[in-house]
Amino acid sequence: MTHLPVNPAALPAPSGYSHGTLAGNTLYLGGQTALDKNMRIVPGGIVEQFRQAFGNVLTTLAEAGGQPEDLVSITIFLTDIPDYQAQGREIGRVWRELAGPVYPAMAGIGTTGLWQPEALIEIMGTAVIPEDRVQRPTN
Repeated sequence: MTHLPVNPAALPAPSGYSHGTLAGNTLYLGGQTALDKNMRIVPGGIVEQFRQAFGNVLTTLAEAGGQPEDLVSITIFLTDIPDYQAQGREIGRVWRELAGPVYPAMAGIGTTGLWQPEALIEIMGTAVIPEDRVQRPTN
């Protein structure tokens, strides 16, 4: 089975990694922090960073023809779990705004730091895209 990199033009150009890897109709979504197109972490707190990081995940998903309901697993790495929990309602609203009411299997994992020191969150996941919608990159 061929593994195809998925690197949307709307995201910062990767160096030494891919934003996603498509194997068959399964898309493995690489970890996304709250980087904007200019390679800067968005200003604000955990809610703003969640919006950007999850939006980056969804951008990669869409590049391969996927939709939020195709997500089967999400892992969220957090530098401050209590802050995430305290903002849970607002984060839930952002999720529903971006992805609707469907939730995949999820895990939240505390960590002491992420690749960008100012990052509070990193999100990675897996999606299974129906064969009739999957878009294979021609890189």
